[in-house]
This record gives sequence, structure tokens and C-alpha cells, in this order.
Amino acid sequence: MKPIQPAKRTAEIRHAIRDVVPIAQQVEKSGKKVLYLNIGDPMVYDYRTPEHMWQAMLDNKEKAEGYTDSLGTLGARKAVADYAMRMGAPEVSAEDVLTFVGGSEAITLSMQALMNPGENCMLPNPGYSIYTGELAFLECKANRYDLDEEKEWEPDVGQMEKQVNAKTRAIVVISPNNPTGGAYPKSALKKVIDVAGANNIPIFADETYDQLMFDGEKFTSMASLAKDVPVISFGSISKNYLAPGFRGGWLYRHDPEGAMTDYFEAIKKFSRLRLSTVAPVQFAMEAALNGPQGHLKELVPKLQRRRDLTYKRLNEIEGLSCVKPKGAFYAYPRINFPLPNDSDKEFVIGLLKETGVLVVYGEGFGQKKGTHHFRVVFLPPEQTLGEAFDKIEEFIGKNYLGKKAAHARAGERVP
Repeated sequence: MKPIQPAKRTAEIRHAIRDVVPIAQQVEKSGKKVLYLNIGDPMVYDYRTPEHMWQAMLDNKEKAEGYTDSLGTLGARKAVADYAMRMGAPEVSAEDVLTFVGGSEAITLSMQALMNPGENCMLPNPGYSIYTGELAFLECKANRYDLDEEKEWEPDVGQMEKQVNAKTRAIVVISPNNPTGGAYPKSALKKVIDVAGANNIPIFADETYDQLMFDGEKFTSMASLAKDVPVISFGSISKNYLAPGFRGGWLYRHDPEGAMTDYFEAIKKFSRLRLSTVAPVQFAMEAALNGPQGHLKELVPKLQRRRDLTYKRLNEIEGLSCVKPKGAFYAYPRINFPLPNDSDKEFVIGLLKETGVLVVYGEGFGQKKGTHHFRVVFLPPEQTLGEAFDKIEEFIGKNYLGKKAAHARAGERVP
């Protein structure tokens, strides 16, 4: 039999976070220890899912043994609606909420219900790779607008205004941002809303990390500011509630003028095709959003300490600079020295093979033309982070700055 060829639409699908893992596995087989700073999964480090979420699934075993409503259980949808209003969104009801197998499915089905081949969606540059991958699958284009590194990664709204066109169907905003850790002030969000309103297009607000804000900063939901501009907001229990393996996600609509009525029904059609949500997780989502929030009082300070160490150490490494993350658990340091073949992917693979430190290359997220970055996940304990930064510093010093070893600052490091 001749080889079975995949659909052409799959050719350009990339997911940098996962694409580097097979190389890391080969490095491990060689006997080298790998320090994984590539994936935003708290559960591989020293974090645990709140126990009451597990208990909610156990307490509802009989209810979870059959199919659920394709759109999500009423209890879970009402919990999301109440949560959305606590975060500032006005007048959200259970009828405005759909639940999914993680936030990723919410994103992909929403795009499938909106985009036609040849159209484009405005994406932040850098931004999470699931958006570019899904657009490639849909035979649509990523219309990238830069995030301004000199302004703490705020959107370049002037560029956005110039690039929006008749085939633009939506604007994606990720705040707090993956991969930069940037969190946008109200003034920046309002400017994006103005662009969307002027061009009669909705906003996709990816607010997955809305509880993970540092230095006392307060999160602002786009729905709370949008007034008459329609917004689809994405969220999940994966990060805020330390349950990425549960695969519980949602979206809610802010649509005061009913502009998205037909579109929202189209998302429901896709939801019904999968027959059911994951029944036990519906009860975990309800428990997460309605139940005790005490884990956040421990989680946010813990992440902030690791953010502080990451920010300090990256900026101490000659040849790197890093904007201080305001939220989430990512840093996106800039590489300020020439790279062979102008490729930060080659830099990251070289770092992995020589030192065992696994980060993600900036090319996988996007970056302003002429710049190079890599993403660091600062979820691991301080000792692991310190070890990784020592290795990164030595690697850069030896291979890129003409030094045999980086400066020793043993007294400043976590033992």
C-alpha cells in the first residue's frame, strides 16, 4: 500500500512547548539530568490540587457515570457565571457559559466556529502557540501585532490599527500573558477595545491566569471594560486551581447588543458534536470556583518569590535582559548577543544538549523582528531554578561571550 498522506492543512501546525520534549528525552537517555523549565504544569513540581476538588468528584460519582449536557452541567456553568461577575464582568448568566475539555478546547472550537479559509485573526506577538496552530489548521492567517518590550509588554495598538483589515475576524488578547508574564493596565485594554469596536469585530480574551498576579496588582477582565463590544473570555481550572490534568475549561460571552447570537449558537453546535463534557470534572470545576480559595494565599506568594529570583538572576547574566513578569509563571528573557544562523531555536537546543536545561525558544511564540528570546517557567523550587540559571550563565559565557566560565557568585545563590 502507498503511504497514507496527512491532510495538507496539518503541515504548518507547530507547538514549540511540546516539540522540544523528544530531544530532552534523548538527552536523558544519554545519562544527563534534564531540568524541565519548558512547560507550565505545576503538578510536576511541589504543588498539589486542592483536596476539596477531588472530594467533589468522589461525592458525585453516581451523577458522573453517564453523559452530561453537551454544554456543561448547570452547576458548573452557573459557577463560572458567578466567578465572571466577581471578576468584574457584568450580567453573566449560566446561559452565557459553555464548558470544555480544558481551556484549549474552548479556544479551538471558538475559532472553528468563527473563521473561514483565507481570513485572519489578530494575535499578540509573542503569544501562546495554540492560536497559530489552530489558524494554520483552519487555513487562516495569523495577523500579528507586537507586544512592546520597552513598555512592559503592552500591546502596540498603533500597529494593530494599521494591520486590521476587512478579513480580520477577531482580536486575541492574552493577559496575564503567556509567554511574557505581562499583564495589561486598563488604559491598554481600553485601546484594544476601541480598535475592536471601530472595526466591528469581537475580542477573544484569554484570561487563564487571572488569579496569578504579583506585587499587589489587580486583574482587569476585558468584559468589565468592553460595554458594547462583544467579548469571548476563556478560563480554566488548570493554572489558578492547580489541576491541569483535570481538563476543565470554559468560556463566557459578554454580548450586550446580541451581536454574537448566531456565532454563539455555532460554538454550541461544535460542543454537541462531542456528545458530552467530562462529567466528573464538572463537579470539580463547581467546587473550585464556589469553594475555599485558601490555596491562592499560599500559591501567589510562593510564585512571586520564584519570580523575584528568576528576574534577578536572568538580568545578572551577561548577554540577557528580562522584563519583570507581572503575572502567570513565565519569564521571556531577551538574548542580546549574535546567534549563529540567527536562530534562538538552535540556542535552546544547544543549551539542552550541553547542560540539560530545557527552555522554549522564542521562535515558537513569536517576537518582534530582529529580536530573540526564550521562555522560562519559574514554577520549580528555588534550588532547581538556581541550578538552571547557573548552567545557563556558564553556557552563554563559554559559547557566546568568549569566556571559559561565568562569574562565580556562590554566596548569592540558593545552596
